[in-house]
Amino acid sequence: MKKVKERFISFWKEEEGLGTLEILLIIVVLVGIALLFGSTIRGWVQNLLNNIGENIPEVEVP
Repeated sequence: MKKVKERFISFWKEEEGLGTLEILLIIVVLVGIALLFGSTIRGWVQNLLNNIGENIPEVEVP
């Protein structure tokens, strides 16, 4: 366990490692948001697409 902690600290201090860690954290946050609000987001997108589909016949082509 001590080796893992040491490797994590050295990885954290390196700039290349820090950039990788930032990207990894952003991905984790986005996946977490998708998991928490997935059904809400799907419902919103479905509603949006249904509204678009219903309004397409009303658009006049010049």
